[in-house]
Amino acid sequence: MEPLSFDIVIIGGGAAGFFTAINAAEMAPPAKICILERGKEVLTKVRISGGGRCNVTHAEFLPKELTKNYPRGEKELRGPFHNFMTGDTIEWFGKRGVPLKVEEDGRMFPESNSSETIIDLFLQECKRLKIEVLTKRAVQALQQKNDLWEISTSQETFTAKKILVATGSNPKMWNMLQELGHSIVPGVPSLFTFNITDSRIKELPGVATNAVVKLKRTKLETSGPLLITHWGMSGPAILKLSAWGARELSNKKNFEIEVNWLPEISGDIISEELRRLKQDHAKQSPHKYAQFNLPKRLWQSLLSASGIEAENRWADLNKQQLEELEQQLTRGTFQVHGKSTFKEEFVTAGGVELKEVNFKTFESKICKNLFLAGEVLNIDAITGGFNFQNAWTGGYLAARAMTTDSAV
Repeated sequence: MEPLSFDIVIIGGGAAGFFTAINAAEMAPPAKICILERGKEVLTKVRISGGGRCNVTHAEFLPKELTKNYPRGEKELRGPFHNFMTGDTIEWFGKRGVPLKVEEDGRMFPESNSSETIIDLFLQECKRLKIEVLTKRAVQALQQKNDLWEISTSQETFTAKKILVATGSNPKMWNMLQELGHSIVPGVPSLFTFNITDSRIKELPGVATNAVVKLKRTKLETSGPLLITHWGMSGPAILKLSAWGARELSNKKNFEIEVNWLPEISGDIISEELRRLKQDHAKQSPHKYAQFNLPKRLWQSLLSASGIEAENRWADLNKQQLEELEQQLTRGTFQVHGKSTFKEEFVTAGGVELKEVNFKTFESKICKNLFLAGEVLNIDAITGGFNFQNAWTGGYLAARAMTTDSAV
């Protein structure tokens, strides 16, 4: 059977793949473009993102600040973000009838509050631009013959002048790219929560407060809201630590973290305040009123962990108990026994080595006319719309580069 001939073949029917295809088709209307997806459905991660609402991007408009949300890719994305970032994303979707809204934490969603809005838009645009979307097309071999790429799938063979790989953290594609000469950084989970069994938090599921969390015996430290759960700890502070510590924690089931529940108050002030409370509220039980704006149940739990019972009065507390309370408030150590993937929004650290990619065009430096976008690269971000922004930026710049010469 004769191979099916295209100008551009996109491998991977996810966010980066669709965004590249649509932009390339608009930039070069005569181009013949198709998307190959190995599964039965396209855009599956878009569908479940943000609890089914699709966290499209994040309201951060300075490239340097935006890149700080990428444990891997921070340096490389600065240039691309100067060319296409949050404002461009908002405009792109807005022009196509999908306005975005900002939530308090900076995350941006379609006003419809439904990821189906994004999926419908992408599918309609593909139809309008005559982009072929082919499912159940698992790529089995990839090779460059003369000036053409040959892509063998489970059903037929395709040829293309240019290809873009946007298959996320698919090990089979990583192996194929390795065979073509690329270096692959092995994939490890990035966003995960911590499983902790500890009497201090056992009765506190649902309690949330700001905290600083350190990974003990390392320099890793993050801050932000921390959520106590039935299985341990979650929330932005924990997820950020898991992302920055992804490689360090990849082989560790058990490790220790240190939590400072009072990140905005220095240790000296806390000691002084505890001594003042002992003096000014001598006859009162410390359990009666929470201090330092902490949630009451957390405050009471830390008192108990410091050996301070409900019948104790502030006047009864000795130096050792006050010191222990200060430690529980600012340097509490928790044993972590295992990690849980953060909802369905799994993210993998790992992928194509970034030195092997030209970040002006997202073209491979190893293979001509091979482009890469999204999580197939060793780029990942914390939760909040940043992984999608990487997909939009890479897809847009790759589309522009693939359509700027006369070959397409």
